[in-house]
Amino acid sequence: MHKPPTDAETSNPDIKEIIQEKLLDAEIPGFQAEFDPLEAQMLGAFKEDALSEQDALESTIDQTAEVDDERG
Repeated sequence: MHKPPTDAETSNPDIKEIIQEKLLDAEIPGFQAEFDPLEAQMLGAFKEDALSEQDALESTIDQTAEVDDERG
């Protein structure tokens, strides 16, 4: 079960330093930095920013109109 991080976990200066080092390592070509779930969450990896179903449907309508315009 998913448990949100506690203040003690997220405000720990050691974890922030570890994350910074991993981010620097991740910039090295070919290096595969591994982040645990807490580190990934602190970096925003689990932020929900997907389109709603309505937005997705509206975007396909725009695409169809563009195709119809190109076909003349």
